[in-house]
Formats: sequence, structure tokens, C-alpha cells
Amino acid sequence: MNNELERKHTKLVRKLFFVVIAMFGFGFALVPIYDVFCDITGLNGKTAQVAAVETKYEIDTTREITVEFVTSLNESAPMLFFAETKKIKVHPGQYYTVNFYAENKTNKPMIARAIPSITPGPAANFFKKTECFCFTEQRFEPNQGKTMPVRFVVDTDLPAKYKTITLAYTFFDNSTISVKQ
Repeated sequence: MNNELERKHTKLVRKLFFVVIAMFGFGFALVPIYDVFCDITGLNGKTAQVAAVETKYEIDTTREITVEFVTSLNESAPMLFFAETKKIKVHPGQYYTVNFYAENKTNKPMIARAIPSITPGPAANFFKKTECFCFTEQRFEPNQGKTMPVRFVVDTDLPAKYKTITLAYTFFDNSTISVKQ
């Protein structure tokens, strides 16, 4: 009886060990799986992390797209951050510049990074930024504020079903990360 109970326990421990390994493997693979899922479905509108080359487009004056600007702060970012313009109407193919304002609300230097996203996700492929504070980390001296421009164009190939695009930025305090590197 003891021998049989010991075998059952050993079998259970093996099964649990394999379950733990499978869960770890699934957790490890979750990020690439999520990226593929987002690419297929168009969710999570990631924008390019480098400046687009400013090219000449034929401006489509027959269409108007509303571009909304949304800002937020990571809970650990002691900053003030907002878009000076909340929304504008744009013509595909025409370049526009909007300003954002950020201010370090502490008495020590800060390095911060803005992470952009576009909604709806598929529109991210048609939203081209030629200048953006999100391309690099931003250094702020104590209590320093900055006006930061974003220059963009909506590609004329944007499908007609998209009438509104939302560009959202979240600012993160990277001071401790950048100091460690």
C-alpha cells in the first residue's frame, strides 16, 4: 500500500512539474504571441519609433480626418503633461505640427520617455511622424517645462472608413533606469 501511494505521489509531482514548465514556457512566449495577434487584428496601434522621411503628397482636400491628442502619465512620473491642441481636422497628405507641453514637477533632474499609440490600430500604418519628442528620451532639469512639437501627416492611402484617429502618449519617468545603464 505504501509503495503504491509513493508511486502515485511521484506521478503527481511529475505532472505538476511539467505543468509548471508549460506555464513558464507559455508566459515566456506570450509577448511574441501578443505581437503577432496585434499585427493580425490591427489592435495596439504602435507607431514607428523613428522619424518618417518628409515626402510630398498630393493633398486630398475632399477628405477631413479628425486627429485627437490624448496624454497620460505613468503613476511614477511626477510631471505635468498635456497637448496644447486637443483635436484638429486634417486633410490627408498635408503636414501639420502640434505642440505638447511637459514639466518636471520635482526639484531633481529627470529623464522621461513618451510612448505613443494610435487608435484605431490599423490607422497607425498611415500616420507618419517626421518629428516627435517620443523618438528619444527627454531630459528635464528641476522644475523645467518644455514645449515639444510633433510634425505629422496622414497618408492619403488611409482607408475612407477612418474618420477619427487618436494619437495617445504616456510619459514614463526613466530616471532610475537611465542612471543604471
